[in-house]
Order: sequence, then C-alpha cells, then structure tokens
Amino acid sequence: MDQFATLILDVAVILFSLILLAGIVTVAVMYYVDKNQTAHTIRRNFPVLGRFRYFFEHMGEFFRQYFFAMDREELPFNRAQRSWAYRAAKDIDNTVAFGSSRDIHQPGAIIFLNTPYPTLKEDAVESPPLMIGPYCRTPFEAKSIFNISGMSYGALSKPAVLALSNGARKAGCWMNTGEGGVSSYHLEGGCDIVYQIGTAKYGVRDDQGQLSDEKLLHLAQIEQIRMFEIKLSQGAKPGKGGILPGEKVNAEISQIRGIPVGQDSISPNRHPEINSPQDLLDMIARVRRVTGKPVGIKFVLGSHEWLDQLMAEINHRGEASAPDFITLDGAEGGTGAAPMPLMDSVGLPLRQSLPLVVDMLKAFGLRDRIKVIASGKLMVPTNVAWAISVGADFCVTARGFMFALGCIQALQCNKNTCPSGVATHDPDLQEGLNPQDKAVRVHNYHKHMINEIGVIAHSCGAREPRELKRHHAQMVTENGLSENLASLYPGNYIPLREKN
Repeated sequence: MDQFATLILDVAVILFSLILLAGIVTVAVMYYVDKNQTAHTIRRNFPVLGRFRYFFEHMGEFFRQYFFAMDREELPFNRAQRSWAYRAAKDIDNTVAFGSSRDIHQPGAIIFLNTPYPTLKEDAVESPPLMIGPYCRTPFEAKSIFNISGMSYGALSKPAVLALSNGARKAGCWMNTGEGGVSSYHLEGGCDIVYQIGTAKYGVRDDQGQLSDEKLLHLAQIEQIRMFEIKLSQGAKPGKGGILPGEKVNAEISQIRGIPVGQDSISPNRHPEINSPQDLLDMIARVRRVTGKPVGIKFVLGSHEWLDQLMAEINHRGEASAPDFITLDGAEGGTGAAPMPLMDSVGLPLRQSLPLVVDMLKAFGLRDRIKVIASGKLMVPTNVAWAISVGADFCVTARGFMFALGCIQALQCNKNTCPSGVATHDPDLQEGLNPQDKAVRVHNYHKHMINEIGVIAHSCGAREPRELKRHHAQMVTENGLSENLASLYPGNYIPLREKN
C-alpha cells in the first residue's frame, strides 16, 4: 500500500512538473511574441501582462451589467427595464415595493396625470381593432395595439423566429419580417405577417435585383401576409442599408434572400429607383396594385421637408394615393448592426419625431387616412402609453420581444456568438432556446404589456389606451418642473407652402 501511495505521489509530481514546464514555455513564447510584434504597444511594452487588458476590456461590459451599474443607469436598456420584461415574459408578479427607483425629477421623465375618478373595471374596454388600407382589395383589420417590429431571419436564429411567430399567434399581434424576407418559420406559427421590402428587396427581387411583380403576387397569395412595408431607413442606421455578416449567410438564408452563401449581405443605403415624392408614391401604388394589400413606409425622420412635400403630393393626387401606414422609427438604435456614428448621432429620437409627424398629418388633413406605427425603445408600458398619448395608432418593439426570448443584452448580435441563442446560427448556442417554451413567454410579455398600458389609461380616466391624449401626461423639463404634453407639442405645424 505504501508503494502504491508512493507511486501515485511520484506520478503527481511528474504531472505537476510537466504542467509547470508547459506553463513556463507558454509564457516564454508569449513573451517573445509580444516583445517582437509591433502592432500592439501595450503588449510590446508589457509582454504577457498586456494581454490581460483585452480580457478585462471584453469582460468589463458584463461586470458593469451585473455588478456595478445601478438599476436605472445602463444603456441601451437598464436593469429595471430588463427585469420588467423578464418578469412579464415569465408571467410572475411584476409589482415593486418601497417606492420607485426611477428619478421622476430627471428632465425627460414622463408623468401621467391621474384622475380622482379612474375608470372602473366594468367600464374598461380593450382597444378595438383598427382597419388599415381602406382603398385596398384586401384591407387588414389589426387586432393588437402592440406588435413585433422588424427582425430578419438570418439576423435572428431559427428557434427565435419560431418562438416569435407562435407567440404572436397566441397573442393576436402581428410580426414584421424585417428586410430579410419571409421564411417557413415565420409562417409556421400562424401569426399575421407584415412583409418588409428593404432596399435590397430580398425575397421580391428578380435576377437583376429589381422589384419583381411576379414574386410580389406570389407573396400576396399567402393569406398570413397582411401588409407590405417599404423600408426607407431604420433606427439603428439611418442612411445605411442592412448588414448581415457572411458567417450568418448559410444555404437557407441564401435561398430566401437570393444572395451568395458566405458573403456579407449589405443592402444599398436607399432604393435606387426612388428619387422624389412622386417616385415613392408610384412604388406604393405599384405594390398595392399587385398585392391588393395595405402598403406603408418605414423611416427615421431627420429633415422633414421631404415629408411635407410627400404629403402635398398626396393631396394633389388624392388621399387614395397615400401610404396606408407610416412606421416611424426613432434614432434610439435597434437590433441591427450599425456603424457607431450612425447609431449615436444621426436621426431624430422618437420623442421629437413622433409628435411632429402626427401634427404634419393633421395639418394636411391626412391623419385619419394614414395610420401611425411608432417604434423606438418602446419595450415598457410607460413608453408605449406615451407614444399612444402623443398620437400613435400602434406601437412595435423588437428588443422587448428579444428580452422575452431570453436576450441578456450581451451586445453580441452582430458576431454570431449570442449566448442566449437569439441572434446566432451556432447550433450549440441555439440549443438553449426552446421555441415552445419561449412562445409562451412572448405571449406573456404581450399580455402584461397590454394590461399595464391599460392600467395607466384607466388611472387617467380613459376607458382604453387609444383614449389617452397629450393632456393626460407631462414631461419634466430642464428646470425640474413638468409641462403638459399638450403645451410641449401644441400641434400647430404649418405646411411649407403656407409659410412661403
């Protein structure tokens, strides 16, 4: 027994010595490489030790998220917002105790004005369906005030799209395809679909990359596809087309989009054939004529003169020529990969653009004709209720539903390394996302959102969310006092032709 123990000890000593030697050799090699390379100053000046800088830099965002950032500090979404979405998706108690951690004195904070006579339970009603596309052969009666914004299959994984489509059917809301085209996974869930036509026209392009009437007609024959949305720009990157890294472009994505396997999928920064309001209305008319279904446009507002000109042209042609809806995206970013200058510095945030667009529609007499869909960090009830009170008919979110799927805001969407399986085509990472389980969470998230928007509306004396108006809310200004939204956004837009 003593000999056996001695043998085990000798083997352990030898193994330890070998591991130690391998470690010393590895460090020596790293030291030599670092000292003789010229690309990284820190590694050259501090061989081996300098490598830890990159490790800590990479890990910093995770430590800040879980250990150092306060509940209301983090961007793009803070811990309090994410926690609300997670609890809603899991259908667990979403109440809080001991007061709010939100700084209600911070400029920009929205405060809804409660009434001493809130809506009684028996008087409350659900927001009724709204018809979109009165001049179409097949109008769409949209049931839900809150829906899933554009996220492409390719950017999202197969199980994520399956979970969203099944969850949307359960919730009774629509799902936007994003510019990547419609896949069998979108349709498998049985939900209502909004087909987005991006600048590369994926899924509706001919061999020359031009819009194909034949493919439009084929898609229009799919009953689930209820509307078509022509994307001019999006919140993550106004003025630049979509970006899908080549490592995500597999054979299936290639077939759906009509692009080569393994190559970066980069859309043009605009539709080449649209150069004027007339061109835009001509394309809307073409898609509506071929499909017979409602057609709208999506954009981030920057300068608004073009929109003024578009509305003037609509009135010249007649209101039947108008887009059936406008999806207004804020410059608050989004799920798409984008250059930082565009993400950070281009386009108006939704808080500035939404009231302006609504007021422009009123000034041109088009408010009832064109439905307004608001998009831009609308993933918690307060923000959605604000958008509705300002004038939105519908609200959509992408990242809110990503949190419902289990997104942890790891900021890996553009790298095919998403740890939650939402935005990756790595089969091992996708394995953790169960579509059946997550579809229930998508439904729960939607249910809680609708319920809590209603709670806000009822506290203000409205029977349902669309009865919320600007006078129901105030915004904290720079002097610390709040001002009524009806005063901040008085609705007095004057068309350019009248100014001139």
